[in-house]
Amino acid sequence: MLKVVLLTAGIVAISIVLLCIKLIVLPKGKFISPHISNNKEMQKRGIHCVQSMDKIMRRDNPYKVKERI
Repeated sequence: MLKVVLLTAGIVAISIVLLCIKLIVLPKGKFISPHISNNKEMQKRGIHCVQSMDKIMRRDNPYKVKERI
């Protein structure tokens, strides 16, 4: 049981070190932003995050036909 716990802790520690190599080695190392709104290729294609797209789609249409009740 103790071997499994130590093995698991070792694997987790190695994983954390490997994920942080860029942060540790480079002086200005940082992770890229995972948000769609910060991605230049997505901006070129007109793709925004789901919340922004939903907000745009829910806007009132000034050209809609008014219905009588």
